[in-house]
Amino acid sequence: MRKEKKGKAHAVGAPGEAKPMAAQEIAANAVEPQPAAASTTAASPPASFPIVGIGASAGGLAAFEAFFSGMPAAADPGMAFVLVQHLDPNHKSILTDLIRRYTRMQVFEVEDGMAVQPNCAYIIPPNRDMALLKGALQLLEPSAPRGRRLPIDFFFRSLAQDQRERAIGIVLSGTGSDGTQGVRAIKAEGGMVMAQNPDSTEYDGMPRSVRGTFIPIPAAIR
Repeated sequence: MRKEKKGKAHAVGAPGEAKPMAAQEIAANAVEPQPAAASTTAASPPASFPIVGIGASAGGLAAFEAFFSGMPAAADPGMAFVLVQHLDPNHKSILTDLIRRYTRMQVFEVEDGMAVQPNCAYIIPPNRDMALLKGALQLLEPSAPRGRRLPIDFFFRSLAQDQRERAIGIVLSGTGSDGTQGVRAIKAEGGMVMAQNPDSTEYDGMPRSVRGTFIPIPAAIR
């Protein structure tokens, strides 16, 4: 569903008042923490810091910009961020340069086998699927044809398997439902999942699909 908006993505504020969508506001307005589930599979030792996977598609540049510009500028987050966006396979991504403008963290376009470190952001390159294995990012040739690829689901599943309850998945603006199955995998391992408020997105399909997996909070305890 296309919604006509101009400028940066916005969070919901007071009536008649719009404000830039900060990272904290995505969580406050669009996220319901999900209860942990016990893992039934053998776990490899996770990283000693959280690894946050962030997925986006159409409208993702504005959402990424709002997310990172809203992070505290004077402190390191103590976690790593891995960004997965639907990209044109024939064009260089501008996402790496964009994120560098809004964060003090080191920002890398991923190379095969790159180890994930805290206080860094990692950007998927065009025409690749990406997985996390023993704390390192692995690049793979996409197995599905263009238009049927689900790179966010692919990465989130590997993030869940590798990091278990320390995995965090965030889904921002985009069409379709990529990310929904990956969110289910993270939740099954006891990790945390978040979705941008659909009302603040340019395209609300992916966040609405993810929010459909959330457990409603009874009105009596809201």
